[in-house]
Order: sequence, then C-alpha cells, then structure tokens
Amino acid sequence: MQNPSVILHGAHEAYVEDRPIPVLNETNDVIIRIAYVGVCGSDVHFWNNGGHLSRVKEPVVMGHEAAGIVHAVGPNVTNLAPGDRVALEPGIPCRKCRDCKAGAYQICRKMVFAASPPYPGTLTKFYASSADFCYKIPDTMPLQQAVLMEPLAVGVHGVRLAGVHFGHRVVVFGAGTVGLLCAAVARNFGAAFVLSVDILKNKLAFAKEIIGEGVGGTAMPDSSLTPEENARLFMKAHGLENGADIVIDASGAEASINTGIFLLRSGGTYVQVGMGRRSVQFPISEICDREIIVKGSFRYGAGDFETAMGLVEKGCINLQPFITNVFPFEQATEAWKATGRGEGIKNVIEAPKD
Repeated sequence: MQNPSVILHGAHEAYVEDRPIPVLNETNDVIIRIAYVGVCGSDVHFWNNGGHLSRVKEPVVMGHEAAGIVHAVGPNVTNLAPGDRVALEPGIPCRKCRDCKAGAYQICRKMVFAASPPYPGTLTKFYASSADFCYKIPDTMPLQQAVLMEPLAVGVHGVRLAGVHFGHRVVVFGAGTVGLLCAAVARNFGAAFVLSVDILKNKLAFAKEIIGEGVGGTAMPDSSLTPEENARLFMKAHGLENGADIVIDASGAEASINTGIFLLRSGGTYVQVGMGRRSVQFPISEICDREIIVKGSFRYGAGDFETAMGLVEKGCINLQPFITNVFPFEQATEAWKATGRGEGIKNVIEAPKD
C-alpha cells in the first residue's frame, strides 16, 4: 500500500485500506509522515455510533491527535523543512470570515477538521496540512508524547477562558486526558488549589500525581446524593467555604455540570469543555441569583498550541506518564475499544513504518 489508512465505514466497521498519497495543493502546504496518533473520546464515539457518517455517507479516515515528520514542503514554506518533527493542529480555518479575523478561528464555520467528513483524518501514513498549523517539537520530546499537544491545547484554551490566575480555587470535573490536563494547566497558571472530581478511582489516583502534593486533592461524588448535596459535601471536605472561584467541566455529564454550578461561589466562572448530550437539565436560576459567568470552550484558538508547547518545553508538565499503551496500526480498533472501556489515560496508535 502507498498510503495505508484506517477508514471508518460505519459503527464497528473500520478497515485498513489504501488511499492516494496527498499532494501539495497550496504553496504553503506540507506533507507529514505520521508517526503516532492519539485516541480521543470522539474516536470511540464514532467507532460505536458511526460518527458523522449518519449524515455523510462517505467513509472517512479516522484520527486527529497526531505527530510526525515533515516529508515534503510547498515552495513558500519557510518555517519547516523535510525531517522536522512536528505536532499537528488538526483544524484549518478559512482565515477570511468575521470570526477568523476577530482571532476566534476555532469557531470558523468553514473549518477543515481532520476526520470530520468529508475531510480525511490523521490515522494514515501521509497527511497533508498547512505549514502554519504544524509545530516543531523540542528535540527532547518523543513523538509519542507530541500527540498530547492537541488535548493539552484544549486544556490551555479552557483554562485561559476561565481566567485562572494566582490564588484561584479551581475544581475540574472529569479526570480523563483533557480533565487531567486542565488541572495541570490550572496549577501552572497559579491556582492555589485544584480539585479533580471523577467516578473512577484509578483516574483519581493519577490525578493526585498530576496535581501534586499540597496544591489540591481529589473527590468522588456520591451517586445517592443530589448534585447540590454533593457540592455541599465537596465544599465542607475541601475547605471551599464559599465555593470555588472556577469550575471547569471536562466530563460532559449532566450530574457533573449541575454539581459544578452549585459548587461555585457567587460571581464565579464556569467553563464547559467536555462534550456530552446536546441537551441537559441545567440550574439556570443559579446563574441569575449568584451572577455566575458561564462560558463554552471549543477546541483551541490563537496561541494555545504555542502555550502548550512552552509548558512542556520548560518542564512544567510531564507528558510521559500519560502514555498508557501503544497499539500497532493494524490494531486501531483495539485501541478504541480499550479507551471505551476506560483503560489507561492516553492510548496511542503507531502509524505504518514501511
């Protein structure tokens, strides 16, 4: 095969197939030889439900968290050269619309995003991108870890939207990869206290290591209690007498969303990072009564990848512990299944070598 790719045809139907090697259509394009692709919760959702294929019937190449080596560059590319090791930002905006010009390219309605039909994903041997959305990684960073630049940028974006700074007391719901990275970023942005909340003990044990001693803690909600009761329990147990300054939800679960709102102090900030059901029951009166600020956080925007890279390069965040398993390319579906079962923190798929 010239360009082996893992292609999703429908729910629980994915196969390794050949695709044409991409070409340099624009003078600022690059072709990346993919080395590793991280598994995201959206991959699991697509695998189980067919993803966007319910609306777009064409099969799609999977994957969007990726790192690799520059294979070829367009004639106008000056920031990269063949052989450079890069992390990929998997969405290319139009650069022309009102949102792009306002610096909010992440909400561009014409975004070309990897593995969002009809656009191919990164779970392939060769992948074409735009040079300014590929970031050279430090020589000390293994390519396996570079796939985490994408979820780390998600964490940076959410924490920046929340306005975390020195002295803030922050609670993060969800101790998956993004939730853990939100907690790590909040700690590095100066939060005085970071509490990680999840329903899985193994995730919380990892969160405790990431947050560090004396900076915060972990908590598990009691399923027999209401969200308001759990919020009061967390406040009492962790010295949050008047509530948290900032709550970030990286779970998307309705119970977590509601608990987070009740856990906030008056005038606090709530940021929704995790994707869940399109509609949930929400205590809207709490927003009015206590003037709570609510923000949505979508992917990443200007400067987020650079900030994420800086945090790793300066040794503020160690990505090595996040990598749990590396699956061969031909076992991509096993990587999705393992992630769906909640096994590990970040499962990674190795791209074809030959």
